[in-house]
Amino acid sequence: MTVEEILKVDHIVQKYQAHNGEIIAIEDISFSVKEGEFVSIVGPSGCGKSTLLSIISGLLTPTYGEILVNGEKTRGISPKIAYMLQKDNLLEWRTIYKNILLGLEIRGTLTRETEEYAVSLLKTYGLHEFKDKHPSQLSGGMRQRAALIRTLATKPDIFLLDEAFSALDYQTRLKVTDDVYSILKKENKTTLMVTHDIPESISMSDRIIVLTSRPAKIREIHKIDFEMPERTPLKCRQHPAFSGYFNMIWRELDEPG
Repeated sequence: MTVEEILKVDHIVQKYQAHNGEIIAIEDISFSVKEGEFVSIVGPSGCGKSTLLSIISGLLTPTYGEILVNGEKTRGISPKIAYMLQKDNLLEWRTIYKNILLGLEIRGTLTRETEEYAVSLLKTYGLHEFKDKHPSQLSGGMRQRAALIRTLATKPDIFLLDEAFSALDYQTRLKVTDDVYSILKKENKTTLMVTHDIPESISMSDRIIVLTSRPAKIREIHKIDFEMPERTPLKCRQHPAFSGYFNMIWRELDEPG
């Protein structure tokens, strides 16, 4: 593992016992992610993408293999890794400000210093004027931003996104991906995203890992480069190279495992 590699997935295998015998969900997957990199994982439905993310997060123990963060093997849930799901999971009875502090409260790290950092994030990313509102008073995009700020406040090294935008309508989703991408890049957060949306993965990622059907193996890893000075997901969708990436990945997903 080189110095710049923050995450290493090392020969992960996941097996389950079923009534009709052993099922292999993931078969020998290895890859690494560099600090500040945005990597997406795509694959056929039911291939094990979310299972792999659960293993990386520490929520699930692999049958074989290891997860390393900054060269150290992880054991269970790591404070260095944050996991964002489809739903924002904001608590309706708490204000946005109180929701932002929730992660710090749960971890037992709420201090004057960490609270001030959370407030600075609210100001930087345009939610400070809504801090006394409740989640039901915010748009879907603003709720997602609040959920991201809540996670940023705990200062994780790695973000895991599991279909994090799929609950939003299409127009909101396009705006939110631009919003979330800019925040994660500005904060230099390493991000690993699982998505079934090929355009979303192309528009946001530095690299895309394409998995086969179950048992999941790595079919291909693609470097995504649009060669633009100020990249945004919306600009990438309009780039001449976008359709070429889409057609290539679509063909790979359509091939038998």
